[in-house]
Parts: sequence; C-alpha cells; structure tokens
Amino acid sequence: MLKKQGRPPTAARKPQLNDDIGEELRLRMYGMQVTIRQAEQRAYDLFLQNLVKGTSHLSLGQEAVATGFAAAMRPRDLSFCTYRGHAHTLARGVPVEKVLGELMQRDNGLMRGKGGSMHLTSAEHGVMGSYAIIGAHLPIACGAAWRAQYKGTGDVAVCFFGDGTTNIGAFHEAVNFASVWKLPVVFVCENNLYMEYTPIGDVIPVKHPAADRASAYGLEAIVIDGNDADAVYRAACAAYAKARAGGGPSLVECLTYRHSGHSRADPATYRPKGELEAWLKRDPIKIYRERLLQFGVEQDAIDAVDAEVRRDVDEATEKCKAAGPPPLEILTTDVYADGGWAWRN
Repeated sequence: MLKKQGRPPTAARKPQLNDDIGEELRLRMYGMQVTIRQAEQRAYDLFLQNLVKGTSHLSLGQEAVATGFAAAMRPRDLSFCTYRGHAHTLARGVPVEKVLGELMQRDNGLMRGKGGSMHLTSAEHGVMGSYAIIGAHLPIACGAAWRAQYKGTGDVAVCFFGDGTTNIGAFHEAVNFASVWKLPVVFVCENNLYMEYTPIGDVIPVKHPAADRASAYGLEAIVIDGNDADAVYRAACAAYAKARAGGGPSLVECLTYRHSGHSRADPATYRPKGELEAWLKRDPIKIYRERLLQFGVEQDAIDAVDAEVRRDVDEATEKCKAAGPPPLEILTTDVYADGGWAWRN
C-alpha cells in the first residue's frame, strides 16, 4: 500500500494555486492512478506468460474515474462495478497481490482464485462485486441505497458502468426507481466511446448516452472530463453530498478512453487512424503528473510515489507466482448462503 509522502520544506515549495484538494490528497490520487496502471499492465504481461487464464478487461487510460470517485468515498460507501472492475477494486484499497492472485487463480487471491477477473468482490473494502452481465448491478445498487436510506446510515451506493449500458432496460429502470424514491445512489457512466467494438455514437440518437437522458428522470445532465482526476473528485464530492443530504441520485457521465481493446482478444482495429494517438496525449497519469508540478509538488516526491508503486507491484507479482492453487476442498463451498453445496429441494 502507498504510504503518505512527506511534504517538502515550505520555503522550497511553490505558491499553491488552490487548496480545495491539497497536496497530500493529490499525491494519494496520483499514487492510485499509477497503481492501477502498473497493476493492469502487469496483469497483461502475466497473461502473455500464460499465468493469467481466460480473458480480462483492462481500464488502461480510464484510471482517473476510479481514482476520483474512490478518493471522495467514505469507508462505508459501496462500489458496484462491471467486468472492467480491477481499477475500482484497487482504488478502494484492495492490495495488488489480492487482485493479481485472483487473476492468476492462486490461493492468495481475493476470493482464493474462485472468482477470477470479472467477479472481484471485497465486502471488507466496500467492493460489492463486479458484474459480467451488462446493467445487472444497477438495480442491485438501488437496493443497497434503499437499505441505507431506510436505516439512515448516510452511506452512498456508487454504480459504475459503460456507455453501452445506457441502452439496457435495467439502466432506465434503475435510474427511474432511484429518482422516484430519492435514493442515495450515484450512477457513473464511463463513456469510453465504444460499446465493445461498436462506436456508441452509431447506436444512439443523442450526443451523450447518459447525460442527455438524465432529464427524463428529473436529473441534472452532468458531463465531466473523465481523464482529469481532480474534475472527477469534485464531481464525486458534489454527488455524494447531495445523496447524503437526501437530495436523491446523480447521473454523472465521464468522458474517457480505453487505450487497449475491449478485452485481451480485441486488437481494436475498428478505431479510426489517429484516434488513439490523440487520446494518449490526454493520458490521465500524464495530466496529473503535470498537475502536481504545477501545484508545487516536488519532482522527488512524485518519483518516490512511482518507485514505491513499482516496488509494490513487483513484490505482489513474486508472491502470486510463489502461491499455490486453491485446494480442491473449497470447490463446493460458498455456493449457498450457509456455505454448503447440497441441492435445495
């Protein structure tokens, strides 16, 4: 886990341009983004070594969304993710070793190797599952928010999904239900321009698949730069404050871009020439590294974060390689609520 970086002497620091986020949190958000990038790139490298089985869906290029929303959460808030959930799981504080171990089907994995890439779950960290069925988790997030509302706990359910989900019935049902009941839930659309292999613009009649539909449910149309972690963090803070105050749900559309294909098997040859290169210039980590320097953070502090992340990912990789597979006796556990597996008549 990343440690808090020390602040350089006041005399050596440049004047702060604003104090609404602060150096300590900015360094932590930078560390989150770098951790997600390095861990997912390592997962891809391990796949090429035949140490990660099956497919997985990476968030390379989308790290700012997971980072900004997670940084603004309270420990009791709940995250609901799609199959592209590594980033959100890591951002909530799950160790890299647990994520890589799960992808490698090792006993030290988050679910001891039984869930795999598309089903990362850690109730301890507020990660209430990654869902492989498009849109399936939106109504579940509403259920969690309804519970929080009923018990008056002040918790917020945060539901992440891709742009393609906005054409699924569960999206409209969940947003409508949440609006009617004023549930403390935040719907976050990670609009990376493509629903699997199809440009989202080819299959919708509006420019913004989530935001342009918000008014139908009495919600504000919110579109933000999903590659700027500060912009994401501020939008998240506002949405959480509204939810905790009883103001109901928010629908936030984050404009971003995935650097790789939909999954490991996708070379993404359908993308127009030059599109990827244009988005690489707006790499969220590049943007944030420059932001830190602009706000007076010393280069040594930034380099220290980079070095610590590389060390953590390397150590986690070696631990996962050394870990054994899960024992056969757990194959039939965790099937039913009582932990057993016997058929229920």
